[in-house]
Amino acid sequence: MTNSEQAARPEGPPHAAPEAGAAARRDWAWTRLETPIGPLLLAATRQGLVRVVFHAEGRTARRELTRLEQFFGGAPTAALPHLTTATAELTAYFAGELRSFTVPLDWSLSAGFAARVLQALAAGVPYGDVVGYQDLADRVGEPGAARAVGAAMGANPLPVVVPCHRVVASDGGIGGFGGGLETKRLLLALEGVLPAPLF
Repeated sequence: MTNSEQAARPEGPPHAAPEAGAAARRDWAWTRLETPIGPLLLAATRQGLVRVVFHAEGRTARRELTRLEQFFGGAPTAALPHLTTATAELTAYFAGELRSFTVPLDWSLSAGFAARVLQALAAGVPYGDVVGYQDLADRVGEPGAARAVGAAMGANPLPVVVPCHRVVASDGGIGGFGGGLETKRLLLALEGVLPAPLF
């Protein structure tokens, strides 16, 4: 379903949400993609894929669409090419046919340290690999910032495509995940890092 839900007012504090009036009017479009980890809401601009939202049903989807309308200064437009590309690539990824995303990314929903960490993650941790929070802090030249790396992962506006599921705890645990630990386990199993669930 694309651009067809009426957006409701947000009901609670935003999680990594854009601020109202943060940008002048920009063209953007969205769609919902059914996947093995549940429905994803995808949003793109003319610059690239800008947002991926887990569990994109009902209130979650409506709240996110309201935030995006506020951030981009208006209602969505018709589908944009980067949205089509993202949909095709994510479909191929979940089918086990794609290991590296090529869709351009619009980083306008992240800034500062979080953006640096997420860009390092996207560029340096390939399919099937994992990295620790401390290792990622070291890669961006901030060795004392392992906790801040965790916060940056939680604020990732582009999960799956920017693979925060590949960031794990140093004690061998899988660490936290904004989409839920079961979603993280499924993504790591898809990439061969963890055994596939039995059922």
